[in-house]
Amino acid sequence: MTVLKTSMRNFFAHKGRMALSAVAVLLSVAFVCGTLVFTDTMNTTFDKLFAVTSSDVTVSPKDAGDEDDGNGTGRPDSLPAAAVEQVAAVDGVKKAEGAVGSTNVTVVDSDNKNMGSSSGAPTFAGNWTENDLKSMEITSGHAPRGPTEVMVDADTADKHGLELGDELRTITATGDIRAHIVGIASWKVTNPGAAVVYFDTETAQRTLLGTTGRFTQVSVTAADGVSDAQLKRDIARALDGTAGGAYKIQTAKETADENRKDVGEFMNIIKYAMLGFAGIAFLVGIFLIINTFSMLVAQRTREIGLMRAIGSSRRQVNRSVLVEALLLGFAGSVLGVGAGVGVAVGLMKLMSMAGMNLSTDDLTVKVTTPVVGLVLGVVVTVLAAYLPARRAGKVSPMAALRDAGTPADGKAGRVRGLAGLVLTGAGAFALYAAATADKASDGALMLGGGVVLSLIGFVVIGPLLAGGVVRVLSAVLLRAFGPVGRMAERNALRNPRRTGATGAALMIGLALVACLSVVGSSMVASATSELDKSVGADFIVMRGQQMIVEDAEKAMRQTPGLAHVTRSKDVRATLTSPDGKTDDTGLTATDPTYAEDLRRTTTEGTLSAAYGKDAMSVGSDYATEHGVHVGDTITVAFQGGDTARLKVAAITDDDASFDQGARYISIETLREHVPADRIPQSQMLLGKAKEGQEEAAYAALKKALQDYPQYPVRDQTDYKQELKDQMGQLLNMVYGLLALAIIVAVLGVVNTLALSVVERTREIGLLRAVGLSRRQLRRMIRMESVVIALFGALLGLGLGMGWGATAQQLLALEGLNVLDIPWPTITGVFVGSAFVGLFAALVPAFRAGRMNVLNAIATD
Repeated sequence: MTVLKTSMRNFFAHKGRMALSAVAVLLSVAFVCGTLVFTDTMNTTFDKLFAVTSSDVTVSPKDAGDEDDGNGTGRPDSLPAAAVEQVAAVDGVKKAEGAVGSTNVTVVDSDNKNMGSSSGAPTFAGNWTENDLKSMEITSGHAPRGPTEVMVDADTADKHGLELGDELRTITATGDIRAHIVGIASWKVTNPGAAVVYFDTETAQRTLLGTTGRFTQVSVTAADGVSDAQLKRDIARALDGTAGGAYKIQTAKETADENRKDVGEFMNIIKYAMLGFAGIAFLVGIFLIINTFSMLVAQRTREIGLMRAIGSSRRQVNRSVLVEALLLGFAGSVLGVGAGVGVAVGLMKLMSMAGMNLSTDDLTVKVTTPVVGLVLGVVVTVLAAYLPARRAGKVSPMAALRDAGTPADGKAGRVRGLAGLVLTGAGAFALYAAATADKASDGALMLGGGVVLSLIGFVVIGPLLAGGVVRVLSAVLLRAFGPVGRMAERNALRNPRRTGATGAALMIGLALVACLSVVGSSMVASATSELDKSVGADFIVMRGQQMIVEDAEKAMRQTPGLAHVTRSKDVRATLTSPDGKTDDTGLTATDPTYAEDLRRTTTEGTLSAAYGKDAMSVGSDYATEHGVHVGDTITVAFQGGDTARLKVAAITDDDASFDQGARYISIETLREHVPADRIPQSQMLLGKAKEGQEEAAYAALKKALQDYPQYPVRDQTDYKQELKDQMGQLLNMVYGLLALAIIVAVLGVVNTLALSVVERTREIGLLRAVGLSRRQLRRMIRMESVVIALFGALLGLGLGMGWGATAQQLLALEGLNVLDIPWPTITGVFVGSAFVGLFAALVPAFRAGRMNVLNAIATD
């Protein structure tokens, strides 16, 4: 009880000094809890959607999977209308209706503006059925009744200002259809952001499948008293004899689980990535907490000595400090859990602005979320306070006779320095091993080990580095300010351990910033270099995984000023190499001009030979793995076609950024072995302008494809800029997540300075008494803060650039050969760190300047 009372008294006596540490715990816990609430809410939203939209039993083609393009044809796999009648005749079926649906569509308004979601959610087109009434209701107009009528969901209508009577154009693999909006349907559950359009059944069949009398699935409603599982078995028995097991039959739960699995994989990536950044913030917060308790223990040395003199044991003193940490962790965690809900709501609002609708009605706070937040916050805080608590327990009763401040342990400093050098050396060796690795997989493990070891090594050796680095920085920045600058330097050097820990907190965040900047810049520079070296085409037309419809391809071919247009098609096939091993990663079917438009070097043979009859090429990695050489034969089983034996005519070098590992065949070879209606659409089109007509062809091509806004036209300059923009967006998002760790590090600088000012109260009073002005005092504290911040920035940026350069050497194994250091970014971060130091010193400097001189001198 005495320990608890002492801890409570000390905690509330120094609550102001612990406030910033509590804020660090609060922010870290809030990020963790906010991430968990946000991802749980998204899962709840999708679970409700899948549960409502799934019929009791669904029958679909057996080969229907994640790809909604029917082997690249742009038309989803379908089943005959007779299957609907067969299913309807099964006992226990209350209703069976055929449904048509596809996400391989683009919908544009009368101004040719894409109506699709900007968040990456799909655009869905289908026929309106009674099963849709489970998830939607018509709130305006009526369902479509003919080929000129269409219905849209209310969210899309609101977002794009659509009204009844407006014209929409739907672009599909089989052509375009224009229709007027006759109905608007509202969701009964939250729609995460998909754009939905409905047609009548016959129009949907012709538009999406290219023929009538077929459906993409059968939605079955069970009769009363019939379970989904029983109905599934009965339908399977009814269809097995006539269809030969050609259908995939799923209950509502199985359909929802399959959809949930696909979304869950994506959600797990988001969750663990965000939790990783929260972990970085926690790591930075540890330094703040260690510094706080170390300084509080140092300031209470005489008090602790008196406690020891009147009978307190080391264990009691130790526990007293740990109880204070427990109170700090608990208070910060409780507030953090509450703030985490606010963070989740904020993330939902941001996602809504980006096009993904998430309703706060679905806000999900699981019981485990606050438990995780509380446990994590308290455990991390207590562990961080353990070393200061242990140091407090070592204070002897004789300390009551000394001034405040624990004496430095020279032996401990030497051991720490030696350990830091060993860890740093081990980390450097691991990074060197990673940079010289022959395989990326082996190098990645060494890189991870090198990053961890070098980071820990720099943290441990930080106090030793502080002396030299701070002196160099001071010589450059502070000496010009005369005595005030020298005092700031000495204050920063007074306690190297404190300076090292404070700088290390900032070092971690900036090291990651520097590393990612180097990697991102090197990737863009490598891709740009490879583009200049390998791409001979003037124009590139493609859009992610969406196929290029034939009308758009035809429009490009008819563009004046183009010497040729090259098609590239992804072909699904299973390859059996001469050693008997199979591989189902497929082939790339192109026109022979592809060898001009994308210059690939070969290790054996010539690429042009791969476009001969029943010929192909393979990548060098595949050839090495399977012992393949030019002249060998590979068995290729084309999906939707027959099995062919193709002769290897070329082996391409996989030391490249573009098309690494691609295996080429000609489109003519593809036509010989795959029926015309199963030939995949083009994934990419490359265009070469006639000599001297590049600008005119570029303008003409943009005009030719203006009716297809989903396919941007890019020349090489556009493509390079897009690479930079995409990498910039990704890095900005990562920097935003790292901002939390940097904010916590800034709080650490503020807290260190604030406690340092309290620790030096009497000294400050004496300085003021002998003539130091308030302005000079504030300047001294600001300079001290700046040099500490720059110390952390210098270590972090240097360490991060080392990590980034090593990572680039690994990427070189994948064809990204250019190391590019983004000096403007590095310089900007370093200069920005000085301003961070100035900002962090504002409040401590202001408080120091407001001290009463006599009271400060009288401070014990």
